[in-house]
Amino acid sequence: MSGDSCLPQDLSKSETTSPDLPLACPKTKTCSHHGAVGLGNKYVRLNVGGMLFYTTLQVLTKQNSMLKAMFSGKKEVFTDKDGWILIDRSGKHFGSILCYLRDGRVALPKGRQAVQELLVEAKHFLVQGLVELCQNSLQPVVKLVYNRSNNKYSYTSNSDDHLLKNIELFDRLSLSFNGRILFIKDVIGDEICCWSFYGQGRKLAEVCCTSIVYATEKKQTKVEFPEARIYEETLNTLLYETMPLPDNSLLEATRRRYNNCGSHSEEEEGPGGPELRERVRRIHVKRYSTYDDRQLGH
Repeated sequence: MSGDSCLPQDLSKSETTSPDLPLACPKTKTCSHHGAVGLGNKYVRLNVGGMLFYTTLQVLTKQNSMLKAMFSGKKEVFTDKDGWILIDRSGKHFGSILCYLRDGRVALPKGRQAVQELLVEAKHFLVQGLVELCQNSLQPVVKLVYNRSNNKYSYTSNSDDHLLKNIELFDRLSLSFNGRILFIKDVIGDEICCWSFYGQGRKLAEVCCTSIVYATEKKQTKVEFPEARIYEETLNTLLYETMPLPDNSLLEATRRRYNNCGSHSEEEEGPGGPELRERVRRIHVKRYSTYDDRQLGH
């Protein structure tokens, strides 16, 4: 058995207790576990919600968490007659918590519900880094990088106006989708004006708003304001906010209704505007249900 590893084991295969008997029986005892401080890299045996784990004291105390408090003598722990330390939590995701404590990173489980379950456990054990990792994977991200000084040519006449419009649109979107999408504005980077869209920890799309144009005798940098495209990609990120996706019959109904309404730019906001925007969002659920088949920036 290699060091610093966690091996979950179902209690039904163990000889310690019968599965029909409660774990918190009179055979348990309380100890401050001061002696664990001297265990070094020896294995500690944990019983977490009926699943058995082997790990080391070094892993349990590597980061500031509730587990570090438990195994540094600051909190009491419970053990059974065979010396297994009892933790009254679900053991389903405890292996991921141990892996994060050991390596500082971990592959998150697939599916939104599984990530939410891991987030609950990470909050209970006060593993702040894992909490942030889960939250970032659950919440879509829209990022705007802008820096007017990243230009070696002169700007076209309307570039400054378009750059300000991009910044103003970012502020409007951050107010409209506050709490649903994480908005990040950054001035450090090589881009003059570029939008990036993320969902479930990976980049979904990128919209670069700058291009090089040729004037009479010299090159110039042109900043554009692709407002409809930015709205489209922002709405697409919401696909990664809620699961499951709407059913096919609803998507077909909204698609037929949309075909009779024409454009879906922001200028159509007004009577029926919010309803139209919601209908557009559902259409994009059908069109871009998977981004694997779609090139970035298209």
